[in-house]
Formats: sequence, C-alpha cells, structure tokens
Amino acid sequence: MVAALSQVEVDYPRGRALGPFSLEIGAGEIVALVGPSGCGKSTAMRLLAGLEAPSGGAVDRTPGRGETAVVFQAPTLAPWLSARANTALPLELAGLRKAEAESRADRALARVGLAGAEAARPAQLSGGMAMRVSLARALVTEPRLLLLDEPFAALDEITRRALADDVLKLWADTRPAIVFVTHNVEEAVYMGSRVVVMTPGPGRIAGEVAVEGPLPRPPGFRTTEAFRAKAEAVSHLLARGMAA
Repeated sequence: MVAALSQVEVDYPRGRALGPFSLEIGAGEIVALVGPSGCGKSTAMRLLAGLEAPSGGAVDRTPGRGETAVVFQAPTLAPWLSARANTALPLELAGLRKAEAESRADRALARVGLAGAEAARPAQLSGGMAMRVSLARALVTEPRLLLLDEPFAALDEITRRALADDVLKLWADTRPAIVFVTHNVEEAVYMGSRVVVMTPGPGRIAGEVAVEGPLPRPPGFRTTEAFRAKAEAVSHLLARGMAA
C-alpha cells in the first residue's frame, strides 16, 4: 500500500466538500477517480499529496520526501524558465548540483518526446507540449506516487488520447502508483486498472469498476466490447450516484 484515505472528511466554511471517503492505493496501481464537477475529486487528490489536512479521518502516505509528484490541470510552469530549467527545478530544490539536475531533466524531456525543445520557454510551447514538460518535471524525481489532476482537460481530443498513451508507456518504465482524476468516463476506463466512481459533493464512493486488460493499452482497445461494457458500467454508477 502506497497511500490510503480512511473515512476522511473535508469541511470548508461553505460546507462539506468530501466524505466520509475511503480509498487505498496499491504499489504500481493506476486508479482513476471519476465523478461530476464539485464532487471532491481534487480535494481527495490534495489529501493524497499532503497539500491539505482532513477535517476528520486519517491519511496514510508511505512515500518519503520527494517521492510524490503532482501534475495539475494547468501546466504551472515558470514562464521565465526554459523547459529544461522547469524540469530540473525540483531536483535543484532538493539540493542536486545544477549540471546533474539539468542532465536528468534532459533525459526526462526526451522520455516525453521533447528532445530538442529543452531551451524553449513556456510561451513557445503548445498546450500539449507544455503538459509534457509538466509530466517530465513530475517524472524526473522518479516518484513512487504520481497524482494527475485532470491534466488533459484543456486539450483537444487528439492530444488527450496521445498523452494518455504516453503516460501509460511512461508508467510501464518505473511503475509508480498513479491516481488519475477526470470527469471523462472513457478516459477513466482507458487509463485505470480500477475506476472509482464518486457521488456529487460531498463526494462519497458510488462504486468501483475493475478494468481488465494489458497496460499500456493495445491499439484498438477503445473499440472493444470489453471497453464499451466497462464504460457503460461506470456511466451506470455515475447515474445511480446522481440519483441517490
């Protein structure tokens, strides 16, 4: 087990945002969290990242310092830094020598298909390229837990699908545990070996769907009967949760 939320609740002045909610993440597992807007998906992500404390319940995180990485919906790149410098930043903040940090950053950028773009500033990158830099920055630390908070939401469908395949290929290299937050049912089924469906806020678990099949996904996986059946099962849980 890499991380767990045990009967967590999160309360804000406007009311309860999440819970009670429980979730365990196993080593090397890819879990997709899917639910309607405002159901607390991102709140659960912040708890797993250690960026927020629950109002009740317990958070158990086994990764040590630098072993958890987060990719948000917006790339959150420093606009004055190059792709290389943005990617190397967490290593330099951890005390690694600049030359070694930049060397590892270049290798991470190459892994996400950005070899040759190391000197580019964020303003010179497309949305998809900027998200690849964010992925490289997350992967450069070789995290045990990778948290992806709707990272493809602002991208076009072609770019989304390409990046989904890229993330799964990158996962196959080092097998971190991944929690992938999305409101897109098909994306959740494609990315996750397990899809956790949340109710409208305050988010609880409406149910889970296990998605069998190899990871990374083979060509044509989205057109298979098994994929369609799992997507329908997730959609059914969402509808049932909305009606509850």
